[in-house]
Amino acid sequence: MEPPEVMLENSDAVYDFYLRHRQNRLKAKAAYALLGRRWHPRIGYAPQAREQVRALVRSGRPMLIAINHLSQHDPYTVAAAAWRSVLRPIIGVVRVLAKDELFLEPEQRRKVDMMGGIPVFRGKDHGLRAVNAAGQQMMDTCAQRLARSEHLAIFPEGTCNEVDPTQVQAVGSGVGHIAFRAHKLGAEPVLLSLGLSYGPRPDPSVEPTAEEAKSASFYFGNPIYDLPAKPAEIARLVRTDLQRALDGAVAAY
Repeated sequence: MEPPEVMLENSDAVYDFYLRHRQNRLKAKAAYALLGRRWHPRIGYAPQAREQVRALVRSGRPMLIAINHLSQHDPYTVAAAAWRSVLRPIIGVVRVLAKDELFLEPEQRRKVDMMGGIPVFRGKDHGLRAVNAAGQQMMDTCAQRLARSEHLAIFPEGTCNEVDPTQVQAVGSGVGHIAFRAHKLGAEPVLLSLGLSYGPRPDPSVEPTAEEAKSASFYFGNPIYDLPAKPAEIARLVRTDLQRALDGAVAAY
């Protein structure tokens, strides 16, 4: 299938394509390995989390991986963390929500597609009313992929945190709706929070340099198997659990 142009006006074709798109797992693993060597993040785990996540990976249950968002370097350092952690076996079957502008330039899009990207048309870029229908399609696409026992990585804050890198910012209901819709399709996604810290930031509005980002601290929380029934409750749980993981990443920096 020929990849459609990623434009809001073309959202029907966009999400039809990304409902079926398959990554090249060998290329994905090679890219993640390269990023792992280049960024070399430090990985920490909550008590028993390493063994719990290993067991979760072996079980085949879909994971909803929540990560706090601090900079434009995050997709690369997160990929590096996946390679250097117990998540390595699932590389190539993880979808990643990414803002639509990353799909505009052909070479950049090739890389994002290879990494498992699914476009998101954000209200802050296009207007809330304009993106409503596309947002529904995006959530349905994610839910269906979770129902296929694939995994989804998401920055649930929706945008980079320029306020306080030690505190998870507001989490929208989108992550809750995705999990809720996946459950209705028969899936039982497991929440896994991954905290990220680049260390103390004198000015949170100034992103870390690439060199500073190489010292990233990641911290895995304990998987949560039983999620609440309502989307808003799921979103609140995500924020609370992600804050615990972020606290661990900050402490370990």
